[in-house]
Amino acid sequence: MSRIGLKVINLPAGVTISQNNGVATVTGPKGTLNVQVPSVITVKVEGTEVHCSRANELKHTKQLHGTVRANLADAVTGVTEGFKKELTIVGIGYRAAMRGENIVMNVGYSHEIVIKPEPTVKISCKDANNIIVEGISKQAVGQTAALIRGTREPEPYNGKGVMYKGEHIIRKEGKRAAAAGK
Repeated sequence: MSRIGLKVINLPAGVTISQNNGVATVTGPKGTLNVQVPSVITVKVEGTEVHCSRANELKHTKQLHGTVRANLADAVTGVTEGFKKELTIVGIGYRAAMRGENIVMNVGYSHEIVIKPEPTVKISCKDANNIIVEGISKQAVGQTAALIRGTREPEPYNGKGVMYKGEHIIRKEGKRAAAAGK
């Protein structure tokens, strides 16, 4: 039994959900998001509550049940509050700057890296070492943040690279530290 799929989604004031041809459209104060709903999943809006139910007890249907409910809940959160990820750049000479809507990063390569955000995402730089990724789609915010982090993933010896704010990097000792202890 899908415990996530059986949870009720509470709709805040100003949020509406409409369905048309297997697509649930969630509209709120920050924008509109579309969520794909397979034919084996039924979404019912009753007042300020949304219920998801499944047509049968097949394993794949049970998996879809929880996924669709989670996607709908994320869409409701996105159109009301939005999503935000913060990244930090660590390293001498590593920096980022905005060029229009794109972000330009210098992270130790011979060339600068330009990253264009997903359509519903906004990137901003507080300073040269702190990046904020905001948007209404959880998937798009996470994908854009992952692209930025993927330009120079944090390495365990010096701790340099692009990392999520609050991310803990497990550090390793190098060969010199081991040789000095003998």
